[in-house]
Amino acid sequence: MKIVRVGLGKRSYDIRIESGLLAQAADHIGPLAGSGRVVIVTDTNVETSALPILIDSLARAGMKGDVFSLPAGEETKSWPYLAQLCDWLLEMGVDRSSHVVALGGGVIGDLVGFAASILKRGCHFIQIPTTLLSQVDSSVGGKTAINADAGKNLIGAFHQPSLVLIDPDVLNSLPERQVKAGYAEVVKYGLLGDAGFFDWCEANAGKLIAGDSEARIQAIYASVSAKARIVEADERETEDRRALLNLGHTFGHALEAETGFSDALLHGEGVAAGMALAFQFAAKAGICAASEAERVVAHLKSLGMPHGLQSAGVSASGAALVAHMMHDKKMQKGTLPFILPRAIGDAYVDRGIDTTEIAAFLDVAK
Repeated sequence: MKIVRVGLGKRSYDIRIESGLLAQAADHIGPLAGSGRVVIVTDTNVETSALPILIDSLARAGMKGDVFSLPAGEETKSWPYLAQLCDWLLEMGVDRSSHVVALGGGVIGDLVGFAASILKRGCHFIQIPTTLLSQVDSSVGGKTAINADAGKNLIGAFHQPSLVLIDPDVLNSLPERQVKAGYAEVVKYGLLGDAGFFDWCEANAGKLIAGDSEARIQAIYASVSAKARIVEADERETEDRRALLNLGHTFGHALEAETGFSDALLHGEGVAAGMALAFQFAAKAGICAASEAERVVAHLKSLGMPHGLQSAGVSASGAALVAHMMHDKKMQKGTLPFILPRAIGDAYVDRGIDTTEIAAFLDVAK
């Protein structure tokens, strides 16, 4: 088993990574649950795949799992489903000592984490992520949120989990499209701060996507280790360190908004296209070499991933996409910071970019 410790004082927790870990989950949940009953929140995709394995693990340990299943999809990260979830948790008698288990992808993790942050002014939760994207990114770091009409993740809180259990075997049931979407958040760590890891990604991404267990474990471990270091240094994104994790996200969220935050463009697909656009904009502005942007685009294209506007299925004007960006949660005092690369492995926060430059770039970007 690989273990990554997120060191945040009293809020510290382990990320435990091992093939077959879901079948042994009760051994890890039991010491935190403190009773024979575990409250689990999942979605309709996971209830027929990962959920039975978790329930069986609990049963073998003499524990009962009460389950609340929500519709799969980004639309579930909303006020109506948050209200339904909170009402159910209260019916289940969840209190401030309880540990709610979030079994699912990023949508379930974000929703459950936010519910846990506000229920009775804060209770505990455990992340068991079931998508590559959630395993390498959203399950770690304590960002919880729901979406609003104005944009993505605009209503939320920082609320760290008590434990993260990652079983790469659950990825075997995912469609290839979902794995590729998750890979965007893997390669992001190389692009923002580790050129050597990007080299590894270029050499091993095909194996990872095809299901190679060793490649997946190595990618997950490297990704969560990188994120843990950043979260420890800047837990609440009050400095620029954690903001680097948003590489590609300002562009990507605008693309997601333009496609209605739907399955037309998955979050990871938006991030992939957004990272390519960030590199292309930086190259056009003379911030990074054109060859660096070309290398990033070529890598994403070789994997059949979105690598720009056309491949993301977006034809909106630059002004329309910038209008979406103006609702970005990173906006401060009328200024929208952009995460831009000087090179592969060297990203920084730029607060001096005029959005009219972005709009003009997007009008001619492909």
